[in-house]
Amino acid sequence: MLFALSGLMYLQIDYMRIIYRNHETQFIESVRRSLRQVSHSLEINETSRIFSQLQNSTMTNTKQLLQYNGTTKNIDQLVKKGKNQLSPTRGKSDLRSESRSIQEDMYDRYIYYDKLLTEVIRANMKAHEKPIEQRIDFDLLRTYIRSELANNNLILPFRYAVSDRNNNIVYKSSRFSQEDMKDVFSQTLFPKDPHNKLYTLLVFFPTRDNLTQNYGAIRIIISLLAFTLTLLVAFIITLYIILKQKRLSEIKKDFISNMTHELKTPVASISIAGQMLSDESTMEMFEKGGPLRESAFFGKIIRTIVSETKRLQFLIDKVLQMSLLEESNSIMNIKEVDANDRLLNVVQLFDIQVKNKNGSLRLELEAMESLVYVDEMHFTNVLFNLMENAVKYCRENVPPQLVAKTWNEGENILISIRDNGIGIKKDNLNKIFDRFYRVSTGNVHNVKGFGLGLAYVQKVIEEFGGTIKIESEFGNGTTFTIILPYIQ
Repeated sequence: MLFALSGLMYLQIDYMRIIYRNHETQFIESVRRSLRQVSHSLEINETSRIFSQLQNSTMTNTKQLLQYNGTTKNIDQLVKKGKNQLSPTRGKSDLRSESRSIQEDMYDRYIYYDKLLTEVIRANMKAHEKPIEQRIDFDLLRTYIRSELANNNLILPFRYAVSDRNNNIVYKSSRFSQEDMKDVFSQTLFPKDPHNKLYTLLVFFPTRDNLTQNYGAIRIIISLLAFTLTLLVAFIITLYIILKQKRLSEIKKDFISNMTHELKTPVASISIAGQMLSDESTMEMFEKGGPLRESAFFGKIIRTIVSETKRLQFLIDKVLQMSLLEESNSIMNIKEVDANDRLLNVVQLFDIQVKNKNGSLRLELEAMESLVYVDEMHFTNVLFNLMENAVKYCRENVPPQLVAKTWNEGENILISIRDNGIGIKKDNLNKIFDRFYRVSTGNVHNVKGFGLGLAYVQKVIEEFGGTIKIESEFGNGTTFTIILPYIQ
């Protein structure tokens, strides 16, 4: 499914890229075609203007010449007289005369226009000698550009300029800037002029990048791509949840197996103690009324039962911590608690255990502001769990060196518990607060636990509005630091 969705997204992106490329090519070709036509229109306009000027000049010169010779009136009279003389003599030769007259008239007109066109060509050949400002009406140029773009279905704003062969701007429209030169369309004006007299039309489209937003097919493809991407994200999230649940299920299996193994030990010890109490020799001692309470044997049985019962109760409490982790709204009895005092009490509980391992436990209460708003029971459990881990994960044949410390930073109190134990690899640090997670030790189970302690610690500290950090170096120990706002 992931492969199919990825393939579908790739095809849509590729199709959108093809459409965009085709649209861009079409746009460029339409603009170039429009600008070529603009250049051609300017040439026609200039030729028409020269032709009109020469025609008016020729007619004026001819009329002046006739008036100067005083023959204008005589010519009219001669034409009229000629018509009267021809009238009586018309006959069979009328058609031939009229045909000859038409041919002569057409020839005269041809000679006239041929001379006129020759003059136009000569004038066009010399047109480059004029300044470009006299050859182009720039307002008319804007009209030509807008008209030709519209003829190619390109109705969009533009800015334009005219530059010489040295790229010096000789004219520019309003808002045309030097930055526009980076992405302009160019077209040579009057391309038959000498090379050193060539001018170039530059056209810039400020909204060109937004054209694709108005292109229907691309909008549809983008919409389909967005829906496909949403589906892909939803699938990835679903897959992530499934894999996470699968991993959680495997961890729970390991948890149940570990919990069963842990619970068997105290139950077996209590069972053995019970069997010893129900043994026939023990019953005979009861019947004889011997001093059972004072015997070392009976005292050992009682201590075993009490010790293993406490251990069993502790394991059950550990399991019950799961209920707190599962609840979204935990019920807390929040009140003022002295963090220094709570840490002192917990340290005293572990002092004997550390000394039995030939280690040391140092307490540094440097926090001057130590009152915090917490649930006293849960806060004590947090400190107990961290201290227990520090004692439990010590290195073999290395005396534990523990430091419990408090100090103030800003408006917070920091509580740290540092050990010189086995440490944690960097790959496992980001998982250490996950429920049921325990650092893999292969088939070695010398350190007991369910993987709930640190998840419980993080949950409780976050409920108190604080955070907990961990720093560890594999083989050199671990430091847990709790950060809580103190009461001002």
